Amino acid sequence: MTVFLVGAGPGDPGLLTLRGAEALAMADVVVFDRLSVSALLDLAPPEAERISVAKSAGRAVMPQDDINALLVEKAKQGLTVVRLKGGDPFVFARGGEEAAALAAAGLAYEVVPGVTSAIAVPAYAGIPVTLRHSSTSFTVITGHEDPDKSDEVNWEAAAQLGGTIVILMGIGRLPKIVDRLLAGGLAPDTPAAAIRWGTRPEQHTVRSTLSAIAHQQLASPSVIVVGQVAAMDLSWFESRPLFGKKVIVTRPRHQSSVLADRLRDEGAEALIVPTIEIVDPLDGGAALSAAVAQASSYDWLLLTSANGAARFCERLRDGRDLAGVKIAVIGQGTAEVLADHNLVADLIPERFIAESLLEAFPLPHAAGQRRVLLARAEVARDVLPDGLREMGWRVDVVDAYRTIPVEPSDAEREQVIGADIVTFTSASTVDNWVTAFGVDTLPKVVACIGPITADAARRAGLRVDVIADVHTIDGLVDALVARRARPVTSKQKTPRRSSRGPRFGRQQRRA
Repeated sequence: MTVFLVGAGPGDPGLLTLRGAEALAMADVVVFDRLSVSALLDLAPPEAERISVAKSAGRAVMPQDDINALLVEKAKQGLTVVRLKGGDPFVFARGGEEAAALAAAGLAYEVVPGVTSAIAVPAYAGIPVTLRHSSTSFTVITGHEDPDKSDEVNWEAAAQLGGTIVILMGIGRLPKIVDRLLAGGLAPDTPAAAIRWGTRPEQHTVRSTLSAIAHQQLASPSVIVVGQVAAMDLSWFESRPLFGKKVIVTRPRHQSSVLADRLRDEGAEALIVPTIEIVDPLDGGAALSAAVAQASSYDWLLLTSANGAARFCERLRDGRDLAGVKIAVIGQGTAEVLADHNLVADLIPERFIAESLLEAFPLPHAAGQRRVLLARAEVARDVLPDGLREMGWRVDVVDAYRTIPVEPSDAEREQVIGADIVTFTSASTVDNWVTAFGVDTLPKVVACIGPITADAARRAGLRVDVIADVHTIDGLVDALVARRARPVTSKQKTPRRSSRGPRFGRQQRRA
């Protein structure tokens, strides 16, 4: 057994180190604090135990001695434990105390450094902590020490060091810190900045001067930068098109990361609120397995979604099972699943809907070439099989998977209330959203991946504000970026309904 003391970085999940991700993937237990991001917890196995020991200003859910004892206890049970800490575990954190407790207990441990907020947060605010010819050094100081202690920080001396001063955990004592820095000789008009929730979509930067910064409306957790570099505004993160927008992802949890990552790339906060789950059809996949076994007897294989393609290909021995069979798919994402199995689609319609595939599909040109195998969701529109039969094809439809509703947690319901945008990627995500939440809690913007999903939303009584021109995950995000998440006008709002329904017991991304 091993305990990993992992630095999670200041907030952006993309700043987790590769070693940190490897440790999480091996975890039996994850012990985390409030500065950890939920997306990082998803890197641990689903069955891993997750224990919050969250700390906030003035209070702790679990005292540090108890956290130390918890790590020792879990490790002695033979479990692989990850202690996930914000920033770096050894920079103004209790990682050293936790390592000492593990060493005293004779337990193996590994320290996985994290990106410290002292550097990352100013960078995300467009502030370089050093700048050639003006700020050639920087000093990192904790503001968390009690100014009344005799061993307090010598702020007057820090003021005379030159360069940049980065203050962590200093909001509560900022007025006293400012007074001491001014007394040490820093000019009142020295540039200063405070960055709250740095590297996250809710990041907020306040720029001011040293004499005025403490009079601004600031809150924890914030990183304070004092020095000439604080006047720099090399904005890149806060200027992203969806910055600050809270966007709900309703896709199945196992598929949500692709859309969530793309949204984060554009500055949004992705809220994972799955309304459906993909499971085996009612027969457990028996009919699909039988169809795969005789796939070579068909002239065409039709796959209408990435989920159907994945489940079909999982049952293939290899590409030889489809020798002589042509493949048609709806959507680039479906084609990419085939590519993962070294298969190439013969036909991809221009528009990623069944009607477009019918327009492009050939007529049977010989009496013996009339058989089509269609693998799709258990519940789906009959436009495609009906249309093919009218063309003269013999169509066998097999259920590859089905969707079932997911009961939202109380935390997910709270996220929905504060969201700006909701995204729907299928009719089933729409239907189960309405059942779970009604329409009264609908965010300001409703975005659909394509016209079929949009039609389902309208039938359910939802307004639709954004429809992707290209019916893929990238297309959906691009449509939101183009709109820049403008709020809808009052004329676009639908009549109010019940606020909640009954509770349930950088390449093209796959749709």
